[in-house]
Amino acid sequence: MPQAAGSDGMKSKCVVIGGLSRQDIEKRLAAAPVELNDYARVLLAHKIFDSVSLAEPVNFASFRLQDLGLRQPATLKTIFERATSRGLALCPPAAGPYLRLATLDQQNSVNAVLSAGKNPSDSLTISSLPLGGDDFPKGFYLRVVDGVPWLRGYRCDDAYEFAPEDAFIFMVPGLG
Repeated sequence: MPQAAGSDGMKSKCVVIGGLSRQDIEKRLAAAPVELNDYARVLLAHKIFDSVSLAEPVNFASFRLQDLGLRQPATLKTIFERATSRGLALCPPAAGPYLRLATLDQQNSVNAVLSAGKNPSDSLTISSLPLGGDDFPKGFYLRVVDGVPWLRGYRCDDAYEFAPEDAFIFMVPGLG
């Protein structure tokens, strides 16, 4: 299994996923206070957040793509295949808000600029299967800008390639 990203990302962490209604999630995010972009709001409106799932502790860690042996830019499909071949698992689709609330201590981004067309610096993309089609946001990522934690949604097509230094959060079965 690859080594977790450490200071660049999130160290291995057990996070309880589930157990909250959409309204409870939104209240906790607002109280933190966590900022949301429009894509995150679209994701939070998805039917997956309509019902309260059983609260379950899950182990997570972040990995730079280069730590997974990806030395060239790679698509989500390639990233997910490589991670699962190395014993990692994709995150539950509803994990985004829970991971944001559990990682409020994420380091501040060195660059506050949001660059269209590339993954923002110091962000942690949550590895999960998309909840919708091509016009729907693919998933969540975590970032702290000017001391403010963000839960952001992102969109990309199937051909988009992430850079080797980009970090993703995966479930780590059997950790702990």
